[in-house]
Amino acid sequence: MSADSAAHARVVVGMSGGVDSSVAAWLLKQQGHEVVGLFMKNWEDDDDDVYCSSRQDWLDAVSVADLIGIDIEAVNFSAEYKDRVFAEFLREYQAGRTPNPDVLCNAEIKFKAFLDHATGLGAHHIATGHYARLRRDAGHVQLLRALDGTKDQTYFLHRLQQHQLQRALFPLGDLTKVEVRRIAERIGLPNARKKDSTGICFIGERPFRAFLGRYLPTQPGPMRDPQGTLLGEHIGLAFYTLGQRKGIGLGGSRDGSGQPWFVARKDLAGNTLYVAQGHEHPWLHSTQLRAGQLAWVDGTPARPGTRLGAKTRYRQRDAACTVLASGDALQLAFEQPQWAVTPGQSVVLYDGDVCLGGGIIEESWNP
Repeated sequence: MSADSAAHARVVVGMSGGVDSSVAAWLLKQQGHEVVGLFMKNWEDDDDDVYCSSRQDWLDAVSVADLIGIDIEAVNFSAEYKDRVFAEFLREYQAGRTPNPDVLCNAEIKFKAFLDHATGLGAHHIATGHYARLRRDAGHVQLLRALDGTKDQTYFLHRLQQHQLQRALFPLGDLTKVEVRRIAERIGLPNARKKDSTGICFIGERPFRAFLGRYLPTQPGPMRDPQGTLLGEHIGLAFYTLGQRKGIGLGGSRDGSGQPWFVARKDLAGNTLYVAQGHEHPWLHSTQLRAGQLAWVDGTPARPGTRLGAKTRYRQRDAACTVLASGDALQLAFEQPQWAVTPGQSVVLYDGDVCLGGGIIEESWNP
């Protein structure tokens, strides 16, 4: 069911106070739906105007709701967020991996806790300001990339299942960000020029190492180069990610090349951080990976032997790959070496514009 074909349906829109969700709510109202705004508060530990600014976001959302003529309420999912998302986030970092909380946040909060709450409000559908599209055919839903490839967010939505997508609407999927800003300006939204939010889902943009250090202990250990030479000391493997360049604490060049140092490997058993010099160091490139915790949008795993496109991080272009296995674990072989494939991050598969699903990267290697 499309937004246009279900006129007068009751749609609960997740409104963050940002321009995207605000325009999404306005578009749905213009299409004839009964629209209700829902503002989610999901973080309380240190909510302030510096990082989270949820009070200002709430005021912005209320102002928008008043302007477009819809009701809005606030709901607190802080307990659910802490149990379902943040606890897993910390467990992954403590295990030396680098998780993507936005992926889990969508699956567990925006399309589970939020969906359940909206259902209690009598919603036929929920809607968000995500840039993605849905194709509905005979009761089946495909997740498609947004028209604006620079804003497409299907990478973060790839764990959603059919029962969640059946109830979802993405009004911005056929619009570019420029067009969304223009609409906001034209209808006089008070947040039309508000800066896009960044940082950890619902927590905000903040000095990350200091933030993580409040929840995880430091566990110093040796920092070595690929030859095993001791270069210094790291503060704890949890505080570094593969491919990281800044914050390593190595200012000089050992070989006189002047090339920067990058985090290249983590030896969890030996609590050792390995760093390599130069972007093209072989330790930073992989042609195969294995992923677990698989999720498929239509419930069907990608078939071995299939050639697809894959993203191992949000901002990269699709990398051509072949599925080697997709049972309990997904194994991929890339046509070209991929840089800094990071355990804990998601690998997401695409067949053209269709997002098929993916999994959590466990390891990568060069055969």
